[in-house]
Amino acid sequence: MKLSRTDILLMAFCTGLIVANIYYCQPLVILVAREFGLTEPVAGKISYLTQAGYALGLFLIVPLGDMFERKKQILVITGLAIVSLLMAAVSGSFLLLQCSSVLIGVSSVVPQLILPMAANLSSDEKRGETIGIIMSGLLVGILASRSISGSIGFLWGWRAMYFIAASICFLLLLLMAKRFPQSEPSFKGSYGQLMASMWHYVRTQPVLREASLINFIAFATLSAFWTTMVLFLANPPYNLQSLQIGMFGIAGAAGALAAPLVGRFSGVGNPRRNILIGLLLQLLSLAAFYFTKSHLIVFVLGIILIDIGQQAIHVTNQTRIYTIMPEARNRLNTVFMSVSFVGAASGSALGLWLWDNGGWPVFCSGITSIIILNLIIYLFYSKKRV
Repeated sequence: MKLSRTDILLMAFCTGLIVANIYYCQPLVILVAREFGLTEPVAGKISYLTQAGYALGLFLIVPLGDMFERKKQILVITGLAIVSLLMAAVSGSFLLLQCSSVLIGVSSVVPQLILPMAANLSSDEKRGETIGIIMSGLLVGILASRSISGSIGFLWGWRAMYFIAASICFLLLLLMAKRFPQSEPSFKGSYGQLMASMWHYVRTQPVLREASLINFIAFATLSAFWTTMVLFLANPPYNLQSLQIGMFGIAGAAGALAAPLVGRFSGVGNPRRNILIGLLLQLLSLAAFYFTKSHLIVFVLGIILIDIGQQAIHVTNQTRIYTIMPEARNRLNTVFMSVSFVGAASGSALGLWLWDNGGWPVFCSGITSIIILNLIIYLFYSKKRV
């Protein structure tokens, strides 16, 4: 079957609401720290543990989309997400919350099963646009999650957000069971052969290697910012509360608007130029963050730049890898997204470390350095004509 516009929008809707599970915790770090008597950087561990869990789920679960029927897999994993979110909501200790955070990450990989499903059902000329639309839903989910969780946490406490998220996932489970199409698996071998084949693709596909490496650093950049900016805004001179901090997620909506446009152009001409534009926008965003001082309008401009830049990099790279081997899209996506979210988890940890060792100026300098490294990698692969 071919996807209708309604199908694509439904997939974007489900993708956004499920991926939000990974990011609800970020504005809640301050509230978690207060309840368990922790410092804010220690409470911030739940951010990168959730992302690490997501990377683990990508690596172990998403490849099965080439081996088993995707719709059934999506429904089972969404059920696991409901259980994980409820575990977090009733956590009586920070250790249990950390364990729940890992499981929330593992069970939030459903968007990375939806994307290959959509790519398989899209025509070649529409694939980039379809991915862009679904990525818009994903980004809106990320941005809305921060704003919503900041507000819910302020009004009713951090536990309420996890209860609400579990309820949302239950409703999505019913909707996806009714509306999602079934898809035939393309791989007939064993799980061991399935996993081994991914290493073969890493060795033999230079586009996959380049896209994954650039995305690793780009995700590290974005995740470092969103984790550390909570501490930046919660401390003097701003002293903002979780409700106010969450509202800054709305500024990144420009990135969601850019995703379909990026997707439309990612399949024509030389798509790598979108990656260069994205890297330069990220570099400009760090300059805006560094010179924010008391001018929060400059800070908001930086958020817009960093999110548009991330979309230019991510949507373009994801479209590129989906054109390599249609029969292996889940496995290619597994490599690509696993590396990306290891980057995200590493970025969160790096951001907290930079903050501990010099505050916002050191954070901005350190993250600028890794963006420059990403530009060097981009230029290296340009010379190799990947």
